Amino acid sequence: MPMSAADLESRLLAAFPGAEVVITDLAGDGDHYKARIVSEAFRGLPRVRQHQLVNKALADVLGGTLHALALETAPPAE
Repeated sequence: MPMSAADLESRLLAAFPGAEVVITDLAGDGDHYKARIVSEAFRGLPRVRQHQLVNKALADVLGGTLHALALETAPPAE
């Protein structure tokens, strides 16, 4: 069963409180999303580590309910 964009956004906001999260459904099927996440949690971290944090937060659904997720992560602009 696909995951809704609202569910995905909710999970990301729970993992990264105060983050700016924008979800885009890439295929219209609830299985392929792009997530833009701007969070203070990413400050000072290389992009690979930022993505690892997101993947960890979604580990129970990645590759199952959530088939594909393109990530764009960044700390807030100073």
